[in-house]
Amino acid sequence: MRAIIPVAFFAIGAFVSACTSLEVGGELQSGRRAWFAADNETALAYFQSAATKDPNYVYGSALQQGIWSYVGRAEYAVGQLPQARQSLERALSLNKPEDIARLYFGLTLVRSGDQPRGLTEIEAGMKGIHNWLEYINNAYRFSFGQFWDPGRNIRAAIESDLAMLSGKDVDWQRLVADGEWLGKRMEWEIDRARRQESQARSRDGNGRGDNP
Repeated sequence: MRAIIPVAFFAIGAFVSACTSLEVGGELQSGRRAWFAADNETALAYFQSAATKDPNYVYGSALQQGIWSYVGRAEYAVGQLPQARQSLERALSLNKPEDIARLYFGLTLVRSGDQPRGLTEIEAGMKGIHNWLEYINNAYRFSFGQFWDPGRNIRAAIESDLAMLSGKDVDWQRLVADGEWLGKRMEWEIDRARRQESQARSRDGNGRGDNP
């Protein structure tokens, strides 16, 4: 009888953890829908609620992003720049290679008046996103990689911005606008690539793929 009690507690704990994960995932998706609709206040509320329940939650498979990245982006969008900086720094401390978080961190710094450091972070974020897309396209070109940025529109936009940054004069208004477009476009690309992969699997009828 004594041996059964720890097992029961373990089972209950696992069940509660699974329920929490489902709840957090649902809130994150609701936040993403609000984000796409430019309802930034609502998006922020969902993301903050999810972060409170699970501060280590990570969304995505091919492209993984922590919950604090989403919180920071929404705070940036509503003009809460000090809070956005703190949340994005937390996101990067948990996952240094998270390039979308780094991009928004740079945007936050620029809008806060720290243009030199902001420029460095934006450039690093853009290069990271570009390199990630190149890697996915090449390493997984026969599976899910073919569905990410197939027309190279995202990479072409990044290349244009990087060319501008290599010159003497930086068009700050364009840089911020392009950075915001890139961040939202990559988020949209997650869903687009997933839909395309799902449709391809349905056509093939074999259910195989490298992207879980």
